[in-house]
Amino acid sequence: MLELSHVHKVYRVGAFGGSTLRAVRDVNLVVKPGEVVSLIGESGSGKSTIGKMVLGLTKPSQGTITFEGKDVTRLRGFGEKKEYYRHVQGVFQDPFSSFNPIFKADRVFEMIRSSYFPDVSDADWREKVLDVIGTVRLDPANVLNKYPHQLSGGQLQRLLIARALLLDIRLLVADEIISMLDASTRIDVLNLLADLKERGLGILFVTHDLSLGNYVSDRSVILRKGAIAELGPTRRVFENPLHPYSRHLLSCVPQLHRTWAEVDAELAANPPEDVVLPTVSEGDDSAPLVEAEEGHFVGIDQR
Repeated sequence: MLELSHVHKVYRVGAFGGSTLRAVRDVNLVVKPGEVVSLIGESGSGKSTIGKMVLGLTKPSQGTITFEGKDVTRLRGFGEKKEYYRHVQGVFQDPFSSFNPIFKADRVFEMIRSSYFPDVSDADWREKVLDVIGTVRLDPANVLNKYPHQLSGGQLQRLLIARALLLDIRLLVADEIISMLDASTRIDVLNLLADLKERGLGILFVTHDLSLGNYVSDRSVILRKGAIAELGPTRRVFENPLHPYSRHLLSCVPQLHRTWAEVDAELAANPPEDVVLPTVSEGDDSAPLVEAEEGHFVGIDQR
């Protein structure tokens, strides 16, 4: 469904744009229907930049992004982009910034109606809205005709997901969508994503939280400095991390009854066997992957 092939993103930085910053380096990945793929990494690893490129909010410097066989980097004109957004939508970290505080929150539904469903009757539209609100596990009486400040972050986030479901959505880019929510609301949103996956929706889940990626995703992509360090089925990546950076990330997760020194000693005593990381020459911007075991890939080691 979604495929990124040798995608790079380089920004010009500095007072006069005299320097460059490589945010994404030679990324290759696929998201299939009914699959959750997590992009996991620390701040600055390039995960949100990848999400923005998929959504067309910024263009890749090199490489292709295809959705259902069509190169989305070559979309031209309002009509082509509008049709793309009928099938691909994004939900972001701060739900409050997605709403205009002077309008009621459910105005986002009317904006979808005026753009995509202008001929639908009032009665049919209300039924459609009530249906998607129920899908995201909200009570219409508690969220309709309310201003954003009257709703919680979790309610606003689910309203944004409901807005996306009003369209013929096939791919959802979820960029840190639960990092601002409390623990009880987080699990509700994660379970909602699992329900959407069962309906055949592909989800690109962007997170810095290892536990969330482990909980929700079918496949995980560990990013470092814009390049893929490790990619594979989530269970294999977490139970048998092969890249030194992945092992380091997992070792940083606090563990009860174990000190950091004990964790570090265990890592040093149990290195992964027979894993040879790919290498590139200096000045080569590629970031090749090597299949260490079936479906489980490792990338270059960027020191």
